[in-house]
Amino acid sequence: MASKTLRHSNIPGGLAGLVWLVIVLVPVYYIVVTSLREQRGFYDANPLSAPIHPTLNNYVLVLRNDFPRYLGNSALVTLGTVVITVAVSLMAAYFVVRGRTRFAALTYRAFLLGLAIPLQATIIPVYYLITRIHLYDTLLAVILPSVAFAIPLTVVILANFLRDVPNELFESMRVDGAGHWRILWSLVLPLVRPAVLTVAVYDGLTVWNGFLFPLILTQSSDQRVLPMALWAFQGQFRVNIPAVLAAVVLSTLPVLALYILGRRYLVAGLTAGFGR
Repeated sequence: MASKTLRHSNIPGGLAGLVWLVIVLVPVYYIVVTSLREQRGFYDANPLSAPIHPTLNNYVLVLRNDFPRYLGNSALVTLGTVVITVAVSLMAAYFVVRGRTRFAALTYRAFLLGLAIPLQATIIPVYYLITRIHLYDTLLAVILPSVAFAIPLTVVILANFLRDVPNELFESMRVDGAGHWRILWSLVLPLVRPAVLTVAVYDGLTVWNGFLFPLILTQSSDQRVLPMALWAFQGQFRVNIPAVLAAVVLSTLPVLALYILGRRYLVAGLTAGFGR
C-alpha cells in the first residue's frame, strides 16, 4: 500500500512547488532582515545573513517621517476607488446582462475595448483633463482615473457571474412587483457577493500599489501616498535602503491583515462557478 501511494504521488509537482516557495520567500526574508539593519555598514554585510545587532530604528524613522499621513492617504484613495468602482460596475453589469437592447450589447463591447487600452498610453490626456477641472495635486485626481481604469475589468467579471444566476429568480421578483433597484439590492448583490469581494480585493491591491497616477497627478507632500512616500528616504547622493525596506514592510501590513481577515471570502470568489 505504501509503494502504491508513493507511486501515485506527484513528486515533480511537489519539488517544483518547493522551489517556487523558496523563490518567493527569499525576497521576503531579505526585505525583513534588511529593515532590521543599520544604515552604517550596510553594504559590507552579507545581504542574506541575520543582523548581528538588529534594530528598530528604521521603523522609528519611517513612523516619524509622516508615514501615518501617507498611510491615511493611501487608505482614502483605495477605499474611495473600490467603493465607487464596485457600485458603478455592479449596476453596469446588471444592465448589460439583463438589458435586451442593442445598446446594452454595445455597452458591454465598450467595456471589453477598455481592457485593451494601456494606462500609460492615456497619461497625457488624463493629466490634461485633471488640470483643466482644477483637481491637480488632490487625492481626487488619483481616485477618478483609478476608477475609470478599474471599471472595465470589474464589469466583465461581475457580468460573467450574473449570467449564471437563473432567469427564474429575476422573473419571480418581477412578478412580485420588485423594481430594478430592489432586484439589484435584494437578489443580485447577495448572489454575487463572492465576486464582489474578489474584485474589491483585486482593485484595492492595484490602487494600493499604484505609482504612475500619484507620480503624475500629485506634487505636494500632503497628497503623497505610500508608493510615493518611499522617495522621502532617497537623498541626493545615497539611498537609505534599510529605511526604504522598513517602509515597505509597514505598507504591506494593512494589506496582509485584510487578506487574513477576508481570505475565506476571497477563496470562495475565486472558486465560485467551478461546481456548477
